[in-house]
Amino acid sequence: MIKYLGSKRLLIPELSATIRALGVRSVMDVFSGTARVGQALKRAGFQVTANDHNAYAHVLARCYVQADRDRLEDRARRLLEELARITPRDGYFTETFCRRSRFFQPKNGARVDAIRDRIAAMDLEPDLEAIALVSLMEAADRVDSTTGLQMAYLKQWAPRAHNDLELRLPEFVPGSGHAEQLEAIEFARTHSAELAYLDPPYNQHSFLRNYHIWETLVRWDAPEVYGVACKRIDCKERKSPFNSKPQFREAMAALIEAIDARHLVISFNDEGYITHGQMLELLSAYGTVESRGIEYGRYVGARIGIFNPQGEKVGQVGRLKNVEYLFTMTRR
Repeated sequence: MIKYLGSKRLLIPELSATIRALGVRSVMDVFSGTARVGQALKRAGFQVTANDHNAYAHVLARCYVQADRDRLEDRARRLLEELARITPRDGYFTETFCRRSRFFQPKNGARVDAIRDRIAAMDLEPDLEAIALVSLMEAADRVDSTTGLQMAYLKQWAPRAHNDLELRLPEFVPGSGHAEQLEAIEFARTHSAELAYLDPPYNQHSFLRNYHIWETLVRWDAPEVYGVACKRIDCKERKSPFNSKPQFREAMAALIEAIDARHLVISFNDEGYITHGQMLELLSAYGTVESRGIEYGRYVGARIGIFNPQGEKVGQVGRLKNVEYLFTMTRR
């Protein structure tokens, strides 16, 4: 799995136990992100439909939720072996993310360019293509030079950036599942399940901006870029109400209203736009609610400290821990 701010890796045991206790079989993951939760639920035997509006997240869900390992594993292994033999070749990715910016060593950028071009030319079936793209994304993630976000790169090369890019077979799961790429409200209006899991953005930081390189890697559209980090120009244009403090509560209420599921499980950070009490009030309008808090360490970049554009440390972080609240709501 890629490094990801807001990953629910540590929450999965608690989350799985909570969902299993409700006695449901079908689950919708409305903001699937890395698909880590959907993958875990599929492995546990739930019927999962995962959704995210970003292209890179949709590809992750196609690999980890929709693709059937029993059907595709042998073909995927042969495909990755073929891709691993391709001769590196500089292109847009190398120029943009290795020279104009410094997220990857040029030797690895050239491998990304060549492998991605080959995938685009192969006309693969969607699930097999998703496996190849996830393998390439995860391989690039293992040799990047960041603290886990693509808003900036490290002043000095990370030791892992000197390693050679290596394709590995993703740990996808046997069985069926489904992946969609819709805005959350549209997904809620067109799908149903016994339970919906919501892990919405909780502040102003857009996941598209945080992981713009993966979006470009998946779309392979050579977009116009801006800034030191060479972010996609559409990072300025694609806005979500869940990243807006004035719009968040109304957007959350509309989503809850639209969801066709008896049970909702929602994870939400204590640094979010609304408080624990406000979320309880919102959910209580629709059903009975329980909540509990789980403490965990903050994102590594936040623990390092506060730096100015020249790389000089100018401040200390206020705290080293967050609380992730897990809300369970059953409709009346």
